[in-house]
Parts: sequence; structure tokens; C-alpha cells
Amino acid sequence: MLKTGSGILMSIIMNKPQQLTFPWHKSNKSSFDEFYVVSSNSQLLSALQDQSSNEDFFISGSQDSGKTYLLQALCNFYNEMDKSSLLIPTNQLIKYGTDILDAVENLDLICIDGLENIISNELWERAIFNLINRSLVSHSRLIFTSSQDLKQMKFILPDLESRLRKLESYELHPIKDEELFDALKYISKLRFINLGDKEANYLIKYSNRSISNLVKILESLDKLSMEMKRKITIPLIKEVI
Repeated sequence: MLKTGSGILMSIIMNKPQQLTFPWHKSNKSSFDEFYVVSSNSQLLSALQDQSSNEDFFISGSQDSGKTYLLQALCNFYNEMDKSSLLIPTNQLIKYGTDILDAVENLDLICIDGLENIISNELWERAIFNLINRSLVSHSRLIFTSSQDLKQMKFILPDLESRLRKLESYELHPIKDEELFDALKYISKLRFINLGDKEANYLIKYSNRSISNLVKILESLDKLSMEMKRKITIPLIKEVI
């Protein structure tokens, strides 16, 4: 059992565990198909989906580059292959004791999202270092993401820094402004959302120019258009943004 100050979370002793449910877990439909791939990210996407590889990765990228979405998609990808997975958001992990990492190395995939949040904390650094060592024995795949690259982090444990530097490292590049239109049209088409070119351009021009924000607005527009039985038009967009 995993335990915290608030009591027992759940047992991870299962014959065929899938995605484990922790207090921060939210069901999602994130998929690689809906991740708009720019050319600079194509190698990383191919490597993550390579079923013949079990390589561990360190992925850095800006806050809005899509790191969390990519990890969610990877967990769902493993689930479809009947493999076990766990995504741990470190900004919420800190609320619990380090024993929450005990025995998770028995899973097929462990994703640590936002590694920068627990660096410079000796207790957590040691817990991550021990997890890496155990996973080397159990052959569990580890994927780390961070909004900082390794050079920016101030490690307490040199051994942890050394281990992380040995991992295959990638940078997840955000979608550039000139690519937002194609990305938005691509995602709206996949979700069967009728978004015209004029409306897409207006949305990009007058809202926060990040793909994560644009997709949230797109989802709100889709819901509102169905409720009101109206097409997605510029006046409707104005009501949302």
C-alpha cells in the first residue's frame, strides 16, 4: 500500500495494473494523433512511440510546449498496449511523502512531470535517484520532463545529476506563431469541430497565442455552439474570449 499523512491511497499490487489512480489523477483522452507535430519535434515523437525501445528520456521545454499533454498521451498509448503506466505531477507530489515512489518501479512506464519542482530538495532528489536505480533493475521505463534544462538546475546530489545526464535528452519545441493556424485547423478537424479560416485567424489574433490556450477556447466554443445550436462565428468567439 502507498501511504501518506492523509491515509492509504491505494494498493499497487495488481496482476495487470493499468493507469494508476492517485488524488491528482484526471481521466483524459490525450493522444499522439491530436498532438500537432512540428518538424523540430518529429524525432522525439517517433522515439516515444517506438515499441521496440524501452529507453529513458529527459525532455525539456517551455511551460506551454505541451510536455504534460505528451506524457498523458504516452500513458494512454501504453494503456492501449495493455501495459501499466503512471504519470506523477511533481507540483502535487510534494504534498505527499517520498514513499509514494516506493515499488512503482514494477510498472512498465513512470512519467515524472516537472522535475524542476523537486530539485534542490535533498529528500526528493535521493528518492528520484533511488527510483532510477531500482528501475534499471526492473527495466521500468522512466520519462522526465522539466521547464528547465539540466544546466539550469541546482542539484544537491551530484550522483543524481550524473544519472540524468546519461539519459537521452530532447527539447520539446513549442508551436511557433506562424504554425498556430495549421495546428488549430488540424485539431479542430480531428475533433469534428467546424472552424472556418476567418474564425481561426480571429481566434489566434485576439487570444493568448499558445496552443494549449487555443485548444481550451476551441473546446469551450464547441460546447457552447452545440448548446446554443449556433455555428462558431466571430460574435460567438467574442463571447468566449
